[in-house]
Amino acid sequence: MKIALLSEKYTPDLGGLAISAGRLGESLVSAGHDVRLFAPTPSLPPSIEQSQRPGGVRVARFGAHKRVDDTLVDWFELIVAEHKREPFDLIHAFFLPMAGFVGAYAGKYLSVPSVVSIRGNDIERAAFDPGKFSHVMYALQNASALTTNASSLAQKAHAFIDRDIQVIPNGVDAERFKPMEKNESLAETFNLQPSTFTVGFTGELRAKKGMAALLSGCAQAAKKLSLSLLIVGEVREGEDKKFFDEFKITNPQLPITITGQISHKDMPAYYSLMDVFAHPSLRDGMPNALLEAMACGKAVIATPAGGALDIIEDGKNGMLVNVNDPNDLAEKILATLKNPEKQAALGIHARETAATRFALDNELQANLQAYRILGLKP
Repeated sequence: MKIALLSEKYTPDLGGLAISAGRLGESLVSAGHDVRLFAPTPSLPPSIEQSQRPGGVRVARFGAHKRVDDTLVDWFELIVAEHKREPFDLIHAFFLPMAGFVGAYAGKYLSVPSVVSIRGNDIERAAFDPGKFSHVMYALQNASALTTNASSLAQKAHAFIDRDIQVIPNGVDAERFKPMEKNESLAETFNLQPSTFTVGFTGELRAKKGMAALLSGCAQAAKKLSLSLLIVGEVREGEDKKFFDEFKITNPQLPITITGQISHKDMPAYYSLMDVFAHPSLRDGMPNALLEAMACGKAVIATPAGGALDIIEDGKNGMLVNVNDPNDLAEKILATLKNPEKQAALGIHARETAATRFALDNELQANLQAYRILGLKP
């Protein structure tokens, strides 16, 4: 089967959307399908295409314009031209406002089935943006099928449109992300002291990811227990970076390490540095980082935002904390780190959950079933 996969981000772009699109593309290729992925990038001049083939997925990156409508036109015309050259059996788009709109529109124009996947911010924020609302609604109304990665997102989408939405949770490669001994070389590189517990966060730290609660909660916990905060990623520039810098000045008791952007393939070694993984998002889809940390056997603490509710059984395979509540986060961090048996049990059950319920093949088979419902024979 020939599949056009549209994503607003793709590796090496930051974020879960890029990771998820790449993961599905590679899984589909491994199942014998021909996948061509199309994604805009600000790193190329407008309208200039650049093709690559990592992992068997044929990738076309094209330059984004300052004006979104110009980018959408180029994207649509690229799909049409590629379909004429080598016809698609299916168009699958990740994220509603841009990829979803182009995918649904191109599907109807070319008489090709389209699947649009709701991923998180597209239904939780973009739907409130007057400049994006019409694109969101067009994708919801005109895609041949809708999927999402979290039950809560399906519920929100149903408030906009009454139609079937298949929930397909993210998968995680439990062979790559697995428990391992602490990488002492990395620990020395980042000056993580053996006598100090490490609370970890991965990704781009910003307000939406619960930055204020994470920093304040760790600072409170650090007053009662020797711990440091490891941010595997970066702090978003602008207001978030300003807040972060001011926090560091006023809270010198909390050592904070920022690694900078890390290749996704190297992430397992960084999870090995963490005693507890914290993910206090204000809103979310299904966090890849949460599943990766769980697959690595880490005790995880997260807010009941988005797909975390589909993943975590509170007190069994992880701990849930109130949204935007640093006091609760500090208490849960301390309770976990002060009880090694509990910490170990949470990690064991987290690993079991990730490796079974959220296995890569589960995600692949669910997507293939979504294609079959459209009359395709993958």
